Amino acid sequence: MGPGLIAALAGNDAGGIGTYSFAGARYGYRLLWLLLVITFVLALVQEMAARMGAVTQKGLGELIREQYGVGWTLFALGVMFVANVATTAAEFAGIAAAGEIFGLSKYFTVPVAAGLMWLLVTRGPFRVVERIFLAICLVQITYIVAALRAVGPKLRAKAEPHSGADFSTCFRDQPAFRAAVCRRHRHHHHALMQFFLQSTIVDKGIHVGEYRYQKADVYAGAIATNTIAFFIIVCTAATLWYTAGSTLDPANFSAGDAARALSQPLGEWGKYLFAAGLLAASLLAAAVLPLSTAYTYCEAFGWEIGVQRSLKEAPLFYGLFTATMALGALVVLLPNVPLLAAMLISQDVNGVLLPVVLVFMLKLVNDRRIMGHHVNRRGQNVLWPGARWFFSSG
Repeated sequence: MGPGLIAALAGNDAGGIGTYSFAGARYGYRLLWLLLVITFVLALVQEMAARMGAVTQKGLGELIREQYGVGWTLFALGVMFVANVATTAAEFAGIAAAGEIFGLSKYFTVPVAAGLMWLLVTRGPFRVVERIFLAICLVQITYIVAALRAVGPKLRAKAEPHSGADFSTCFRDQPAFRAAVCRRHRHHHHALMQFFLQSTIVDKGIHVGEYRYQKADVYAGAIATNTIAFFIIVCTAATLWYTAGSTLDPANFSAGDAARALSQPLGEWGKYLFAAGLLAASLLAAAVLPLSTAYTYCEAFGWEIGVQRSLKEAPLFYGLFTATMALGALVVLLPNVPLLAAMLISQDVNGVLLPVVLVFMLKLVNDRRIMGHHVNRRGQNVLWPGARWFFSSG
C-alpha cells in the first residue's frame, strides 16, 4: 500500500479543498452524487497507470517517448512543467493560508514547509518517505470530524436554507455549476498524478506478480479521497449553505475563507480542524507535484531517477525536484500575488494536458507489444470513453 493512496489523496490539496468548499457553500448537498461517478472514473484511470507501471517497469514519460517520439514528449513536458509550477504555488498558498489562520506569517510558514519537505524527500529512505506521506494523508480525517460536528442536532435544529432548495437551481446557475464540476473533475484526474503514480510503482519495485495488491491500493485511494471530499462538502454545506446570514462572496471563495467561516457555528476548534487538514493536504501535494516533474523529465531523457537513490547518484532528479518546489514557493512569497487566480489558471493549463495524457494512456495500455495479455479488457475500453464524455460534455 502507498502509491495509489498517496497519488489519490494528494488531489485533495488546496485547490481541491477550495473547490469542495465552494461546492458545499454554493450548492449544499446537491453535488454529492457526482462523487460516485468521479470515484469510478478515478479508479478506472489510475488502475491503468498502475498496471502499466507494474507490467512494463517503465514510467509514463518513458513509454510516451519510446512509442511516440521526442516531439510529443516535449509538448507534454512543457505544458506539464508550467502546470506543475503553478499548482505547486497553489499548494504553498494553501500552506500560507493555513499558517495565517494559526497566526503565522507566510514568510515563516512557506520557507519552513519547503525546507522540511525538501529534507524529507532528499534525505529520507524511500520507505520512511512513503510512510510519512501516508501519515500526512491521515490528517485529512479532521474533515470527517468537523463534518460530523457540523451536522449535529443543535446546528440542524437551527438550519434554515437560504440558497434555494431544489436541484434545478444548479442548472439555472449554469456557468458556476459547470465550472465547479469540471474543475473538480480535472483536479481529481490531475495528469501529473498519473505520471507520479506509475513512476512510484516502478521506483518501489512492484512487479506484475504483486499487482493484485497494488490494484487494491489504487481502489482504496479512489474511495478514500472521495470520502474525504464528501465530508468536506457536507461540512461546508451544513455550516455555510444551511446557516442563515452567511456573508461569503462565492466569486472570491477560497479554502481560507471556509476555515474562518466555520468558526461561526463550530467555534475556534472547528476553524483549526479545517486549517490542519488544509495544511497537511497542501504539504503532501507540495512534495508530490515536484516529484512528478522530476520523475517524468528523468524518464523521458534517460537520467538517473528515484527517491531510492542519493543526491550524488541522481543529481538531475533532485535538481528538478528542488527547482520546481523553489519556484512554487517563491511565487507565493512575492507581494500582491493573486493566489486564487494562479490556482485556477493551473487547473486550466492542466486541462490542456489531461486529455493528451489520457489518450496516450489508453493507446499504450491496449498495445499488446507493451502490455502482453495485460491489455485492457473490452469492458474497460467501452466504459472509459463513456465516463470521459460525461464530464467533457460540461
